[in-house]
Amino acid sequence: MTVNLKQIADLVSGEIVGDPGTVVSGVSSIPEAGPGDLVFADSRHHLKDAERSAAAAVLTRHGADTLEKPFVRVNDPRAAFAAVLGLFAPKPNAAPGIDPTARVAPTAEIAAGCSVGFQSHVGERSAIGRGSVLLPFAFVAEGVTIGEDCIIYPHVTLYPGTHLGNRVIVHSGSVIGADGFGYNQIDGKHIKIPHIGGVIIEDDVELGANVTVDRARTGFTEIGSGTKIDNLVHVAHNVKVGRDCIIIAQVGISGSVQIGDRALLAGQAGVKDHVSIGDGAQVAARAGIISDVPAGAKVAGFPARRYGDQMRIWASVSRLPDIMRQVHDLQARIAELEEALGRDRAE
Repeated sequence: MTVNLKQIADLVSGEIVGDPGTVVSGVSSIPEAGPGDLVFADSRHHLKDAERSAAAAVLTRHGADTLEKPFVRVNDPRAAFAAVLGLFAPKPNAAPGIDPTARVAPTAEIAAGCSVGFQSHVGERSAIGRGSVLLPFAFVAEGVTIGEDCIIYPHVTLYPGTHLGNRVIVHSGSVIGADGFGYNQIDGKHIKIPHIGGVIIEDDVELGANVTVDRARTGFTEIGSGTKIDNLVHVAHNVKVGRDCIIIAQVGISGSVQIGDRALLAGQAGVKDHVSIGDGAQVAARAGIISDVPAGAKVAGFPARRYGDQMRIWASVSRLPDIMRQVHDLQARIAELEEALGRDRAE
């Protein structure tokens, strides 16, 4: 794909300095740029590096110095660069229609413009909205609804009772709607508790690869609109995740947790069941959440405590070897003083 600098400027509402006909055939970091690439430079130092690179053009902010290379000036170069990346991002190679090898139940509803890929399965009474794409080997069970313009990548499994909004992306290997992990212990045996609820995933949610979202015991496990979930995250039964949250790789969320809007959970954080995390809260990597986190709070550590307090604890831990040596020295000096005091008393 190739575009010219004017097309890029129109896309990002930018100001062109130089030849608007400059051809751009890709985007790159500055060190890796080749002829035809557009690069992003957000500081004077990066602008100098961009000037020396092989790039065809530069995307930068308003007020940037004049360059020998053509460039586009914008108010927010990071957001603009993301928009340009979208031009060159690979799109699923999926023409509208149903592959002859796919199995679509007679009662399923497939809207216009959908693509159902090689050996995909769509169960009874399921509905897929306009323009959505099921890539090869996707499994959509009975009673599932998928909104418009969704992308379901290969080997995704959507269990019965799963409902996806519009523009949802689910990456390969994810399983949505499996039974929640619940058992009663009776006479020393673990007796399964049936989970008869479902899962609701609202508009503009993206789930990474190998994400698991369990069905509710009753009612629904819910993921709010705009939330983005990284690879290898587990969301247990009856969890409610708010809007525009970020949940990073290997987070584990136990059953019936409530997470507010715009919360952030960093990698490998663990959340105890029935805990509430407030709007805008930030949970540091590997934190263990065993009690409620107020809105806007920043927490770290296990058990999680205020971020600043935990930073001081970690700083103190790093000084423990020196502190232990000081303690041993003090113990030796006390022993010497006690021995000397004992001799004085004996005399």
